Amino acid sequence: MTFTKEMLEKRIDVAAKRVPADLVIKNGKVVNVFTKEIITEDIAIVDGYIVGTGTFEGYETVDASGKFVVPGFIDGHVHIESSMVIPSEFSNVVLPHGVTTVVADPHEIANVSGTAGIDFMLEASEGIPLEVLLMLPSCVPATPFENSGATLEHSDLEPYYSHPRVIGLGEVMDYPSVLYKDDKMLDKIVDASAKEKCIDGHASGIDAGGINVYMASGIRTDHECVTAEEALVRMRKGMYVMLREGSAAKDLVTLLKAVNEQNARRCLFVTDDKHLDEIIDEGSIDFNVKTAIREGVDPLTAVQMATLNAAECFGLKTKGAIGPGYEADLLLLNDLEKVDIERVYKGGRLVAKNGDVIRPAKPSVTPPSIITGSINISSVSLEDLKVKMSEGNMANIIEIRPKMIVTKHLVEEVDVIDGHFQPSVEKDQLKIAVIERHYRTGNIGLGVIKGLGIKNGAIASTVAHDSHNIVAAGTNDEDLLKAIQMTADMKGGLAVVEGGNLIASLPLPVSGLMSDMEYRVINERIHELNGALKKIGCSMEFKPFITLAFLALPVIPELKLTDNGLFDVKTFQHIDIEAVSVK
Repeated sequence: MTFTKEMLEKRIDVAAKRVPADLVIKNGKVVNVFTKEIITEDIAIVDGYIVGTGTFEGYETVDASGKFVVPGFIDGHVHIESSMVIPSEFSNVVLPHGVTTVVADPHEIANVSGTAGIDFMLEASEGIPLEVLLMLPSCVPATPFENSGATLEHSDLEPYYSHPRVIGLGEVMDYPSVLYKDDKMLDKIVDASAKEKCIDGHASGIDAGGINVYMASGIRTDHECVTAEEALVRMRKGMYVMLREGSAAKDLVTLLKAVNEQNARRCLFVTDDKHLDEIIDEGSIDFNVKTAIREGVDPLTAVQMATLNAAECFGLKTKGAIGPGYEADLLLLNDLEKVDIERVYKGGRLVAKNGDVIRPAKPSVTPPSIITGSINISSVSLEDLKVKMSEGNMANIIEIRPKMIVTKHLVEEVDVIDGHFQPSVEKDQLKIAVIERHYRTGNIGLGVIKGLGIKNGAIASTVAHDSHNIVAAGTNDEDLLKAIQMTADMKGGLAVVEGGNLIASLPLPVSGLMSDMEYRVINERIHELNGALKKIGCSMEFKPFITLAFLALPVIPELKLTDNGLFDVKTFQHIDIEAVSVK
């Protein structure tokens, strides 16, 4: 908190009741997250900060009688790119849901566009009502087993630590590089530690011994827990556990089983990767709070997890609470347990009311050509999409686990004609392809997927975590090829093809990840995509495009696909599609 002597004198005078406050929110039922009490009192605000609670007078007053007043919610880990909107539109979407601060990791755009991507996210989030704090992407590329659009060394990241909104090093997902003391990874961790910055973890599938390694390295958080047992292991080691509810990974209800009044202070809420339509329809961190309350968590504890816990996790000393010296990020609720948000204040200024922003944020920068020209693929032919089966008809198969980003490694008999795998709608064995799209290498990874449920046609996307090559899946090679070509023609985006025709699409020209359109227009296009997905028979038990995107992420168990081929996450090596025997 930086202020001048004149500002300090004003704060003291208002706190001492010598002069009126700029704004007083009167008679609200204030949720005290320090003591977990509800106290009816006034809140005095000066220059965007709270200077006192009790009884105050102000030049402007807001009567909050009958309302609950809680701190603004903090999303402790989010990739804005996953919403498919740029930061200004993201602000317009999440502010009405009570999210006033996000800790964002521009890992996705950095994997495509390198430092230009980081620069864009910083510039595009400057001056918007939502406060966007950044964690620098630690793993670009995520692994050495695929081709991404950039490589970021510690020397590339180090200058960003001087930026006032850069608060740490983002999710360290390359656990082997930490375990085996890779110089490049250790340099990044040392840089962050030397500057007293936070370091986020990514401990998917890592046991208690691995958590020891992470904690000893200064890594203090994990958002990849999928069981209550994993959450408890991390809390017992001193980690903050991020309870995630995104679009692909819906872990919140399961993880809440690990939360009690004794350990809840080690927990905070995150969305990680959440699509625009789901944020609009069900909410952001407010959804997490509602869900926690519905699952039996005390409402005051749930609010504390969404505010003070997140602030303390990241050392945000003036956020996450209602008290003197804290920022006036406040929510007025009609109902605490329902988290019914009437008003949202950011820095003492009303920014949203009854589900709408007061003054929508507008784009402040135009993406440079390096951002909008990110799709560079070699020519792809039908021949390139053939999966050769020379030894038999047993294949290693990626099986989708609904509403999870982990997969199951199956070995099944597949249909083979003329020595090549043939997709089978009856067996739900479809073809999946990952096409390198950064350097025209011509790399194409091929595999077999089960659980997507397409009955006819294909889908393709340039959103494919974390290297964001083109990922496509379908029932036949002709539609598969058409879908791939459509994403390239759009300079990035999502495509649904049936019978050789494009039946729905969403252009994502900003690094192949985000649209520069207004969020309501994007949401309409998403609903059109969903209708097309139903038409071709996709399972709607989960979000098909989001699920597809995570099938290319080789740091999440068990079996994934990169542009270099099928990848076994357990053994950390590529394997053949053909399987010798059942495992």
